[in-house]
Amino acid sequence: MTAPEAIKPALAYAWLTPFYDPVVRWTTRERAFKSRLLVQAGICAGHRVLDVGCGTATLALAVKRACPGAVVTGLDADRTVLARAARKVEGTDDPVTLVEGRADSMPFSDGTFDRVISSLFFHHLDRASKQRVFREIHRLLVPGGELHVADWGRPGNTIMGVAFLTVQLLDGFSTTADNRHGLLPALMREAGFREVESTHHLQTPCGTLSLYRAVRT
Repeated sequence: MTAPEAIKPALAYAWLTPFYDPVVRWTTRERAFKSRLLVQAGICAGHRVLDVGCGTATLALAVKRACPGAVVTGLDADRTVLARAARKVEGTDDPVTLVEGRADSMPFSDGTFDRVISSLFFHHLDRASKQRVFREIHRLLVPGGELHVADWGRPGNTIMGVAFLTVQLLDGFSTTADNRHGLLPALMREAGFREVESTHHLQTPCGTLSLYRAVRT
């Protein structure tokens, strides 16, 4: 059996974690892509929503603000970044449950969630880990439930390809290769998802950020 991949800090190095929120905000057009992702996800009151690799809970809190009637859970394996998320949640009136756990073996029962969302997480994982996480997400969704992902995608042009080198130098060429080659949709299909599509692409200072949608069979 392959050993689990080591937990990688949100910005590759633990000492950069305190700077995570401003770096993401400045380099990814965060407000634009997360707003589009939430519209795409179509979250309604009563939906049970899981944010995989929730980081500091920015997206999970945005879900709760957009749809107060949703039941929102954020999961992350990085205890340090999860502590920062907890402080942000405590400073709001938006109840979000935070869970420490690995995305490739999540502590939830089959069919627990109506929506799973994730942003800027999968490019941290090697191929085998991506495959395990997509299978786990498929397991956790109800039939007809949806997965919505925002992450780095195939560069839209040469400029975006050069810009993406900054991400690859920080996070590693091996883990980011699938993203650069636009392979996340294929990995979703391999895990059993249907109606997989790449829905939108945004040019950012660090490359092309792509949004994806998939439905659990």
